Amino acid sequence: MQYDVIVIGSGPGGYIAAIRCAQLGMKTAIVEKYNTLGGTCLNVGCIPSKALLDSSEHYYKAVKEFEEHGITAGDYRVDLERMVKRKQTVVDQTTGGITYLMKKNKIDTFTGVGSFKDKHNLTVHSAKGDDTILTAKNLIIATGSKPASLPFIEIDKKRVITSTEALTITKLPKHMIIMGGGVVGLELGSVFARLGTKITVVELMKRIIPTMDSTMGKELQKVLKKLGFEFLLEHKVTEVKSTARQVTVIAEDKSGATKELKGDYCLVSIGRRPYTQGLGLENVGIVTDKAGRIPVDDHLKTTVDNIYAIGDVIRGAMLAHKAEEEGVLVAEQLAGQKPHINYLLIPGVVYTWPEVASVGHTEEELKEQNIPYKSGSFPFKASARARASMDIDGQVKVLAHEQTDEILGVHIIGPRAADLIGEAVVAMEYRASAEDISRMSHAHPTFSEALKEACLDATGGRALNI
Repeated sequence: MQYDVIVIGSGPGGYIAAIRCAQLGMKTAIVEKYNTLGGTCLNVGCIPSKALLDSSEHYYKAVKEFEEHGITAGDYRVDLERMVKRKQTVVDQTTGGITYLMKKNKIDTFTGVGSFKDKHNLTVHSAKGDDTILTAKNLIIATGSKPASLPFIEIDKKRVITSTEALTITKLPKHMIIMGGGVVGLELGSVFARLGTKITVVELMKRIIPTMDSTMGKELQKVLKKLGFEFLLEHKVTEVKSTARQVTVIAEDKSGATKELKGDYCLVSIGRRPYTQGLGLENVGIVTDKAGRIPVDDHLKTTVDNIYAIGDVIRGAMLAHKAEEEGVLVAEQLAGQKPHINYLLIPGVVYTWPEVASVGHTEEELKEQNIPYKSGSFPFKASARARASMDIDGQVKVLAHEQTDEILGVHIIGPRAADLIGEAVVAMEYRASAEDISRMSHAHPTFSEALKEACLDATGGRALNI
């Protein structure tokens, strides 16, 4: 079958690329290995984790805060099995929506592993053993990533697990050991900690969420400690052993002293690796780099002139919305347009509570690059809206150029930070100054006022409400 474009992978990057190609008049097909569309994000990543985060937050607030709000009720209990069932309902509805979008946009869907026969022909190997040959002028690789591990760790999916298995646990663990203090581990750890599980995080670096501004990591660690998190920073896991009922983790600090941890589960959350298995890249001469990524140029074209790659299989942050932007960019380029992506302005978010969100440069990056800057901040405990909702943890931090006042970075830990960061993205896209935001009217009382106050603070310590 002949197409203008074939997209391999139906995650956020892949299905968005396919839709945009179809909108631009291209005959488009999408190839997905699994029976449901949506990739990791919709099936075993972003969407299901947020469903469980929301359920666990409702429970936590009911137990810890309802009484203070004047709400008296009976004993609350956790029905984790029901939470997981609701999570799956959300997933099914969302992935079903993608199937609808494929039909609406007249995109042909093929289920199976797509493997290059040559630069224009793709073999789709189905689970039934049938092969289908598809032909296209251009192809887009959007096969995403898988959880990373270490050579000495056997992920048995029973006691030593990844985020995929953590999303299906229906009996509340007493103790979960999390390898890695990054986004995925902390989000899933929050789910179980709110429900009563003891969480121990083992992190090799000096701080958690090490790729974000250091202030965010320090603030988030304080909050998570209130939930009962224990942190072993600058510790290296040297051994993981499991039995039918428990797991043992041996961790070593920088002096060489070891610590033995025993728990119900060990969640291996040390990052993700590009997934290119079965693609047949060798048949078209594409060679991955040392990290397993597919090299691309500034237009996301691989070393083969009609094959593009987007999302987690290429360089850059492994974020669903980054993949979406790249999918649109490739589609519009194929249509002769000239789109662009400013990678500095792709926000990162941690969906704990409070949430953490960041865009632009961190303070550490500005120091490293010798860029003169000034900083302003505003704590949520000084926000009337935050006090009203009992969400007083966290702060907004704004970094602006010392001479021009242009906003260089915004970092938020606090209520609805994931939504608040959008204002910062818009401001920075138009190269706004801190004073620009400080002179814009923000509704009162709102969480967004904290961003205005932080900008006021960055412009000569002019914050009004602290």
